[in-house]
Amino acid sequence: MAAAVVVSRSLRSLLIRRVMAPTHPGLSLSLRPMSSIAQDVASTAAPRDAPDHNYESLRVTAAQKHILHVQLNRPEKRNAMNKAFWREMVECFNKIAQDPDCRAVVISGAGKLFTAGIDLMDMASEMLQPQGDDVARTSWYLRSLLSKYQETFSVIEKCPKPVIAAIHGACIGAGVDLITACDIRYCAQDAFFQVKEVDIGLAADVGTLQRLPKVIGNQSLVNELAFTCRKMMADEALGSGLVSRVFPDEVQMLDAAFTLAAEISTKSPVAVQGTKINLVYSRNHSVAEGLNYVATWNMSMLQTQDIVKSVQAAVEKQELKNVTFSKL
Repeated sequence: MAAAVVVSRSLRSLLIRRVMAPTHPGLSLSLRPMSSIAQDVASTAAPRDAPDHNYESLRVTAAQKHILHVQLNRPEKRNAMNKAFWREMVECFNKIAQDPDCRAVVISGAGKLFTAGIDLMDMASEMLQPQGDDVARTSWYLRSLLSKYQETFSVIEKCPKPVIAAIHGACIGAGVDLITACDIRYCAQDAFFQVKEVDIGLAADVGTLQRLPKVIGNQSLVNELAFTCRKMMADEALGSGLVSRVFPDEVQMLDAAFTLAAEISTKSPVAVQGTKINLVYSRNHSVAEGLNYVATWNMSMLQTQDIVKSVQAAVEKQELKNVTFSKL
């Protein structure tokens, strides 16, 4: 017990020295009490439309401080993904990636379900009547088109802000492509998931076959779902690791998703966004490559003032929501 007390005191002294150590010329920090005014991460104010986010297929609102809510917003069409959607998701998440105020994103579907997948009626002309004078030119056009569609969901993965998918009702076809590009997935008890592409005569080509095996870690189950197009219900999705939590209904699910986003938003944006970038990199690289990458990453990121502020909060037993981190 005495040894533990000595270790605790030694650690505290080490943290204090690190906090009080100068960081850059002209910058000095002390252990003065932090502001008692907490960041407003749980504002009860009504969501407001986010500036510079005006779309046909999406609605983007500032749900809480530092949190954006992206809704698939074609409820009358079961949130089917039309031509505008494939373009607007890229625009939306490229803007979010550059938004210094945003620290977390929740994505959900308006209306009775998350999404019915591709809007076949709207997309038929591009898919079934591709441009080109011969096989080579038509194939070249289709490859370019598919690469563009793939970016619609890859942009979520590339965005350094954590993205939480909140799924209720059906999540069909391209909806699975979308959620597997997200960082965290919650669902309501009524949710189901369906890799639907084989039923319409094609192989899924915008992310499911590449990301789903890594998400759930069960190739046999992925093969079964992709070959048969059967529905995976919420409890099976939880058991397989596709989602991390299941809630009784949409309201409780969204409340939990925004609570999670609010908690994430209290952390250092340097730490959170660096963590996401390194997790995505390490998924597709060896352990040695991942370690080398994070060492290179942190040789600059460890110099952030966010470490000083976080350690100061720990020493003073302050909650991180009371710490003001600079925009990133």
